[in-house]
Amino acid sequence: MTDAEKQQIIADSWLTHQRVEQSYLNNLAVAGDDQWLEKQRILLADMALHLLQTALTPGPLNDDKLRNNIYSILTIADQFLPEAELANAKQKIF
Repeated sequence: MTDAEKQQIIADSWLTHQRVEQSYLNNLAVAGDDQWLEKQRILLADMALHLLQTALTPGPLNDDKLRNNIYSILTIADQFLPEAELANAKQKIF
């Protein structure tokens, strides 16, 4: 994949990111609400887009951004996969 192709995907992802983030902000659920897990799914998608942007940025991979992306994803995903014990895995990231 060329750097130009990577840049185009990143640019496209920002459009998707804006839509996902707006959906998250429009969801007024708080922890314990029926819609809380839906809001967390939207947040997970947002973090996945950030991971995509980190992975495709031309040049050397930014280790700190990668760690932050993965940590965030594991933190959110933990509530969906409690049996996976993701909280333990994320401690090893830093």
